[in-house]
Amino acid sequence: MKQARKAAENAAEPIEPPSSPLAMLTSLRGGRGKADAGTHKSPLFAHDDARAEFRTRHYPLADAAQWNDWRWQIRNRLTTATALARLLDLTADEIMSLAARGGRLPVAVTPYYLSLFAGRGAEHPLRRTMIPSAAEFTLGACETADPLGEDDDSPAPGLVHRYPDRALFLATDFCAAYCRYCTRSRRVGKGPSRAPATHAWEQALAYIARTPAIRDVIVSGGDPLTLSDRALEYLLTRLRAIPHVEVIRLGTKTPMVLPQRITPTLVKMLRRFHPLWASIHCTHPEELTPESTQALERLADAGLPLGSQTVLLSGVNDSPEVMGDLMRGLMKRRVRPYYLYQCDQVPGTGHFRAPLAKGIEIIRNLRGHTSGYAVPQLVVDLPGGGGKAPVLPDYLAGSENGELLFVNYQGRPFATHDPETAAMVRAGREMAVRAELS
Repeated sequence: MKQARKAAENAAEPIEPPSSPLAMLTSLRGGRGKADAGTHKSPLFAHDDARAEFRTRHYPLADAAQWNDWRWQIRNRLTTATALARLLDLTADEIMSLAARGGRLPVAVTPYYLSLFAGRGAEHPLRRTMIPSAAEFTLGACETADPLGEDDDSPAPGLVHRYPDRALFLATDFCAAYCRYCTRSRRVGKGPSRAPATHAWEQALAYIARTPAIRDVIVSGGDPLTLSDRALEYLLTRLRAIPHVEVIRLGTKTPMVLPQRITPTLVKMLRRFHPLWASIHCTHPEELTPESTQALERLADAGLPLGSQTVLLSGVNDSPEVMGDLMRGLMKRRVRPYYLYQCDQVPGTGHFRAPLAKGIEIIRNLRGHTSGYAVPQLVVDLPGGGGKAPVLPDYLAGSENGELLFVNYQGRPFATHDPETAAMVRAGREMAVRAELS
């Protein structure tokens, strides 16, 4: 019986690269090998009363070790209307949307992440990011499947090379949970395993190796931390062996939706590949649970500098109060707020897309009212492959007599002596006036 149970568990292992003629790659498909040892020995995560009650009610047969096993969480993801209806009081809109999603972004949420919003109502911000609504079927004229033009800048399968010294390595098309506003909804979650074939990994690695301008590789997806330890270790080993690759970054939402994945075994392996950074996709302060806190602390203690990437979402986090709580909460967990993105123009995401003016208002309310470390850079990832364009509130009010005139975060006027720049500002404003009058 024990052998049968173990075989069943191994058959449901999370996504790893498919088989390859290379012996080393083939070996990556093993079950719980030495690289995964100790997963169940990590301390149990703390739970508040509501989430403990959720687990007791809906998963009475799952003991603490299972609940805190990331493989169990992935195997038990909620992916259908029938499964979700057992745990959520679905609205008519949600039921219709779940039934009619067709070829759009699939639905998947871990039991852990569902516990953060179960019983909280259909308008709960985290629920809105995970459970589809009819608004997804309203397509805007500006929306395209590949809004950032990544496919046009892809010299090898699974690789995007847009900026001269950086490359984006899409290691897998699998996520533990699918955000309804996903930029790569055209490619993620389209099958039981959409991880690029290992020959595609080889093509991408070969391109990086023969392109010495690339010094920074961002490993993303999907979510690279849904790969097994062995697969991720293999990929990082290959990248670190390329002499001109100075920095490797991981782009992940795993600490938020699957914090159980950040095991002592994983971070022990990751620390061997420094300089290694991690960009954490976080959405709302309610993601900052004891479990995600422990996951972030483990990554930070392993020496990974952590930065946050947050998408500005209407009705989810588009207020100075919510965003301030999120950014300060991240700082407390040693995550430096990095980017605040305007939501990309992905088909069916118009209901999430807050005006850029709202983002500017949020930055204005953060600047001066909290630590500068807690203020992210507001950016628009320009459609068609234009790259990231930073947007800031305008504190430069003009120039006069060699002085630059500013207003500070309180709206009070100040001046600084800078004749050369003041002349440029004055000339630029005069040109703008003439252009408007002509």
